[in-house]
Amino acid sequence: KTEPAAKIAKTEKTPDKEKGEKPTEPSAGSSKSGWKNWKKTKESDAGGEGSGNKIKYKHWLLKSEPESRLEKGVDVKFSIDDLKAQPNQTTCWDGVRNYQARNFLRDMKLEQLAFFYHSNCKEPGIVGIVKIVKEAYPDHTQFDQKNPHYDSSSKKDKPKWSMVDVQFVRMTKRFIPLSEIKAHHLAHKADGGPLENMMLFARARLSIQPLTEEEFDFVLSLEDEKPC
Repeated sequence: KTEPAAKIAKTEKTPDKEKGEKPTEPSAGSSKSGWKNWKKTKESDAGGEGSGNKIKYKHWLLKSEPESRLEKGVDVKFSIDDLKAQPNQTTCWDGVRNYQARNFLRDMKLEQLAFFYHSNCKEPGIVGIVKIVKEAYPDHTQFDQKNPHYDSSSKKDKPKWSMVDVQFVRMTKRFIPLSEIKAHHLAHKADGGPLENMMLFARARLSIQPLTEEEFDFVLSLEDEKPC
């Protein structure tokens, strides 16, 4: 399909110093979750090149940049409002150039839900929910020499990079900032809880991240609470 030129990328190639991605370290404090005695099933890392027993994730977190930034002369901005403005509020999630993130894309299944996360901005965090409406297929931008994510080493008969199609589901009831999620993460690391091993903090720069069911449900529950 033909993609509009304005919708260029959700990219892995973010600057070394992302604005807002390193908020002031919050106190671990206490989590309002009621998960203090929650026992997390031990999980191994998943999705990397050559990984063994991969976890079958059903939920995801997708990072995209809501503020203008030029990469090779092209604005890579793509906010949740830009998604809502697309035909049928649907677009391809292109421009991923990290093998682990690509493998996570390839693991995605139809109708699975993902958080839309605004990254590389003044206040990063979760703004909405999208769903997977087309499973992984070759990312056309890898073959486009005018695209900032062109990869001359990728061949059409054996493409290296994949993308999926996502569709807007809804905005979260409120913006859930990274700082708030991190406060719960620190509390759960201290006392046990669903965000104890959340990849958002273990692999902060990865633009495609899996979520366990417990992580997804807990973060989603925050939209009904007052900001901490």
